Amino acid sequence: MAPLPSGSEKPMLLADAPAAPRIAVVGATGAVGGTLLELIEDRRLPYRRLHLVASARSAGRTIRVDGHDHQVAELDRFDFRSVDVAFFCAGAEVSREWVPVAVARGALVVDSTSAFRTAPGTPLVVTELAAELLDARPAGGVIAVPGAAAVPVVRVVRDVERRWGLRRIVVSTYQGASDAGHAGIEELQDGSRTVLQDPQATPVSAVFSPPLAFNVLPRIGETLEDGSTRQERELAEEIRTVLGLPGLDVTATCVRVPVVGGQGAAVWVECREAVDRGELVALLRALPGVTVHDSPGAPTPADLDDPDRVHVGRIRVAATASDGFWLWLATDNLRVGGALDAVRIVEEVLARGTL
Repeated sequence: MAPLPSGSEKPMLLADAPAAPRIAVVGATGAVGGTLLELIEDRRLPYRRLHLVASARSAGRTIRVDGHDHQVAELDRFDFRSVDVAFFCAGAEVSREWVPVAVARGALVVDSTSAFRTAPGTPLVVTELAAELLDARPAGGVIAVPGAAAVPVVRVVRDVERRWGLRRIVVSTYQGASDAGHAGIEELQDGSRTVLQDPQATPVSAVFSPPLAFNVLPRIGETLEDGSTRQERELAEEIRTVLGLPGLDVTATCVRVPVVGGQGAAVWVECREAVDRGELVALLRALPGVTVHDSPGAPTPADLDDPDRVHVGRIRVAATASDGFWLWLATDNLRVGGALDAVRIVEEVLARGTL
């Protein structure tokens, strides 16, 4: 047998291995990349070769997947001609530079960053809502995964729109440090230790400014000319795109909270008709991958019994305006709207034979 190209590892021993794709994970050492590798293993995603790719800083590391040790290849030296599918989860700047390279060399790219979510001709896919978008390989070679803030919202309101219509959505997200990767997690942990040892000390704030430890930050990312942030604008646009409602009134506020992982969202939904709460709860219970907590308590990211589901609580139809209601959503941000959605896209592509 000829030696494998740089970055290649032992094949996964599957009966249908000849038909299985060669896969690359770009950003394999990051927070989303690590979760993606866990899911590839747990869900038995078939592959012939698995290439782990990252920056020069991480190249050479060894990561064990499916009982085999895989050495991380350097992105600058990696040849995308050796793969059929490339997961990108290393940040928008990396995707903007390297996704066109991967596509030009024949790979189908599943991108979990914000780089291509609003790009013309790039399908923005939530498989539970529109798997038919994967019936054909996209002409541009890229399939985008909506952000972790958008996916829970669209998954619970799509059928609401079909039943009562939608007039307006107002969403406030409460996002943990893992949204900013390992660097964000480490800065929160280090800062928390610093403040606990000396309440007057000022924690380091290289990733989050001001420091996130024992704090709540009322904006995430770049502030735009109208006072909103780029993430808020992108969240609203992703919701409109996935729902196929380009004129929908969507307003978002994205808040950073001092927890390592997980995400919460308070969502106000205004419909075109009066909403019956009992019917609403029944509709939400019937949604695939959604768990309804219809009790005085509410789900929190720290106590999710299944991190692969969207958890819904605090369902409140407005007493003075029965065409509107509140929801509370809790999710694992590294899985829902991140790694899990990317893996599901590839599962659908393989099932449909459109690779």
